[in-house]
Amino acid sequence: MIGSTGHPLAPVGRRFLRNLGNPHRATDGVPITRRDLITAAVSGAATLFAPVVLGSEEESFKFGLTPVFLSNDLELLGHLRSYLSARIGGRIELVTRRTYQEITALLVSGQIQSAWICGYPYVQFKADLDLVATPVWHGKPLYQSYLIASADRKADDWAGLKGDVHAFSDPDSNSGFLVTRALLAENRQLAGSFFARSFFTYGHRNVIRAVASGLTQSGSVDGYVYEVMRETEPDLVKQTRIVRKSEWLGFPPIASPKSVANDRRVRALQQALISMQDDAEGRKVLALLRLDGFAATSPSHFDAIAAKVETVRQSG
Repeated sequence: MIGSTGHPLAPVGRRFLRNLGNPHRATDGVPITRRDLITAAVSGAATLFAPVVLGSEEESFKFGLTPVFLSNDLELLGHLRSYLSARIGGRIELVTRRTYQEITALLVSGQIQSAWICGYPYVQFKADLDLVATPVWHGKPLYQSYLIASADRKADDWAGLKGDVHAFSDPDSNSGFLVTRALLAENRQLAGSFFARSFFTYGHRNVIRAVASGLTQSGSVDGYVYEVMRETEPDLVKQTRIVRKSEWLGFPPIASPKSVANDRRVRALQQALISMQDDAEGRKVLALLRLDGFAATSPSHFDAIAAKVETVRQSG
């Protein structure tokens, strides 16, 4: 297999790319490791992982955004870039990808300096990552995972979803996949046998749309995204209902690779996020995101997510 640069991909790189985007990747018994991520990021898969070039790599600060990010609205992205540029200095490059895994690969390999990721990949690679800040929503740096179904569905609890066609968000999403897998594992169930069929939509909004349209009978979704969409797209959300809410879990954080721990721009980013409420441009960003602000949190804030990873691992 030849990458776009003309160099052969290493075997582990081929395995990574083969699994990337595969709906069964998270349960096929071939876990993605730190070595896989770094090898794929540097082995010649340039068309998949190359960031958009906006200027000199030495001058730009690359900030990654995964599907946990609520919107690709141009107004929001413009205000975010403007705010970070003013507070960090220099050129800010917002790097977006379709999947969590792609952004995680760039982050762990140090090709981007920071990213808004999910708690699931954070606990998987926390030995390689530093927490920068965690969003605060409704006064807490916490959120929930929702199991949703169509509005006219009669299911009283999660057990009533057995036999459904079910929509997950992303194989590396806590709220959109891991929480449901852990719930089933705790009850000696596997997603592959509990649901008649399941697939990944690669976006929490897409999960809601799939359930609302009748494409699927149920779905696993980020509660923060669901509640914001209840405000912004009420006609869509009212076609669904919440069947179950998880316990409160660590909100998807902003993280940086430990390899750039001494980069003054990472420290400036943390300060910019934590003080965002004190700046007019920052308040515009928070208003568009429906967030209260950002706070510094410790790795232990994500212990409950790590426990779910272990529950799923032990279930096989």
